[in-house]
Amino acid sequence: MRFSLFFEMQISNPTRATEAQLFHDCVAQAVLADEVGFDGIWAVEHHGLYEYAHCSAPEIFLSFVAAKTSKIALGHGVTLLPGKYNHPIRVAERIATLDILSQGRVLWGTGKSGTQVEIGAFEINPLDLEDQWLEALRMIPKMWSQDVFEWESTHYRIPPTQIIPKPFQSPHPPVFSACSRPEGAVKAGELGLGVLNVALYNDDELSKKVSAYREAIHRAQPITQVLTNRYCCNPATLVLREDRKAAQYGYQGSQFFLRSMMNYYLTQNRPIGPLRVPRGMPTDQQVDSFMKSRNTPGSQLSVVMGDPICARETIQRFKNAGVDELIFVIQTGTQPQELIMESIRTLAEDVIPHFK
Repeated sequence: MRFSLFFEMQISNPTRATEAQLFHDCVAQAVLADEVGFDGIWAVEHHGLYEYAHCSAPEIFLSFVAAKTSKIALGHGVTLLPGKYNHPIRVAERIATLDILSQGRVLWGTGKSGTQVEIGAFEINPLDLEDQWLEALRMIPKMWSQDVFEWESTHYRIPPTQIIPKPFQSPHPPVFSACSRPEGAVKAGELGLGVLNVALYNDDELSKKVSAYREAIHRAQPITQVLTNRYCCNPATLVLREDRKAAQYGYQGSQFFLRSMMNYYLTQNRPIGPLRVPRGMPTDQQVDSFMKSRNTPGSQLSVVMGDPICARETIQRFKNAGVDELIFVIQTGTQPQELIMESIRTLAEDVIPHFK
């Protein structure tokens, strides 16, 4: 299995000072992950999702991290492809430049992001999201392989143009798709794409979803020039040597992560200002209930929380379901930096080696 970190750049009750510190803290987390042997990091692209995701320019964050690291993969999780978010030419240029400067460490995740906040801010017709995502997926690999690129369609009219530079990886970096709906993984497989999937399923459901993806990969007609057969999940995570402390702080962080996500993705509203989400520590009863339910038959595979023994048991369940990569969501809006760094070290020392 592969093990990575996921960055939304979440923050509870941000100020300019705490927001600035958050960015430096995330860089420190990524540098530590590189030093202790994590496989990769993934950074989202979101716009205006206050408190939930302040990572609006991942290409700059990932470039900054690339300059401070030597081995770790640099994942866009994801680049938003509808044209009013990012014109395909600009995406091709940025991904190729980062791939060159990092000497081939880029993983390119793609997506649409249909939150009301973002499609409203960028004046996007939600009916265009799918078509523009697919069209950009067809266009950008051709930009990387053709000396002169041209394109004409409903959305784009690009005269003959030399798109430069070309990526370090040949023909181009691995390509992934964000998949939130069950049918999304099958479609990604049929297109020859890797999967970036929210961890919200029990063992049987996840196993079936991974199996359906593998079947789709076998019949794939790749939309890009690289077939990427990799299934990734992003569980909320906190692993410390003190089991109850990990459960307590991890539960708090996972609730902030889940509830803030729901504020933007499960509503037709456009939230403005502080979110109405739980921020305090859970009660002893909530912690007891959570600890008792972990790794029980039928329990959801949505978090990796507890001491290394508990974490290894949970990760084994993901492995048994066929998952190739876990992208740990340790950085949540309520999580102290010292616990995030401790969790990264604990995973590297006491958990990850058991799966390598």
